[in-house]
Amino acid sequence: MSLVQKKAPDFKGQAVVGKAFKEIKLEDYKGKWLVLFFYPLDFTFVCPTEITAFSDSYDRFKELNTEVVGCSVDSHFTHLAWINTSRTQGGLGELKYPLLADLSKKIGADYGVLLPSGIHLRGLYIINPEGVVQYQVVHDLGIGRSVNETLRVLEALQQVKKTGEVCPANWTQGGKTIVPNPEKSKNYFQSV
Repeated sequence: MSLVQKKAPDFKGQAVVGKAFKEIKLEDYKGKWLVLFFYPLDFTFVCPTEITAFSDSYDRFKELNTEVVGCSVDSHFTHLAWINTSRTQGGLGELKYPLLADLSKKIGADYGVLLPSGIHLRGLYIINPEGVVQYQVVHDLGIGRSVNETLRVLEALQQVKKTGEVCPANWTQGGKTIVPNPEKSKNYFQSV
């Protein structure tokens, strides 16, 4: 099920923010871009590599007026225990963004990532400041996502929103864009 171009499903739940518990909701992110990503379970193997990679790149997301939220079916208590476990022991250490608990599994179901076994697939959604899903990628459990690709796509989405021009394959920040017009688009194609 594609959520792209649709209002993001609302969510609300307990999260670990820093080392404190706090209720967060989609509405908290109105006016900002949001990267919402789902992962299967705490205390696993691929998940900490992704979660810490997003935290290590958090300042870059902030520069792009973007917040990040990670979400799994684990409780906020389990999230905190994992954060309190050092990275060298398979834990997360300090995180710069919230980890949201989806104990009811409603959030994962609403976003289409809940498996019959009761855990989340690896889903990632980029939601614009108006609350509309602009990008979604969902894949199986055994491979981690690329934070650099998420940033590249986010920059492209922001470029399109800002200029109305579209981004070709493999576009990166500062690259040439295409005017979506039969005549004006030739400027791009003649330059490559």
